[in-house]
Amino acid sequence: MNFERLLELQKTLDDRILDEHRLHTSDLFSRKLLALQVEVGELANETRCFKFWSTKPRAKKETILEEYVDGIHFILSLGIELGISEVSADERLETSEPVKAFQEVYHAIDVLRENQSVESFHILLEKYLQLATAIDLSIDEIEQAYLKKNEINHQRQNQGY
Repeated sequence: MNFERLLELQKTLDDRILDEHRLHTSDLFSRKLLALQVEVGELANETRCFKFWSTKPRAKKETILEEYVDGIHFILSLGIELGISEVSADERLETSEPVKAFQEVYHAIDVLRENQSVESFHILLEKYLQLATAIDLSIDEIEQAYLKKNEINHQRQNQGY
């Protein structure tokens, strides 16, 4: 995954939102963390991996992919707030079963909330990529879906979203 390109695209979107909503003096880190937690919850809901009481199948892959990419947007945005301009991540990460992978992501979000460091960011990114593997998403699918969603996010800003 070309994280440098994705970071540049995310920074462009973030800067646009900051400008258009006059948020340059706002501390948005905790809001972005909460937004990420909500997006991870929405993703879990679409995978239905924790719904042992239900036989309803998981959502279509494209829906799950879109929810996953929403999380990537917020993770990259958090990295930008931490001053990260380069990201290297091992794309051949071990996987775990989905419920455990979701729990590890939530834990990594909490760690980043407590310790706003580059190291904590990288752990979160790694756990989120492991989650992708656990829910059967490929790196190529994620990157393409990110690019598509980034365009949609700009269109939404054009429409006063």
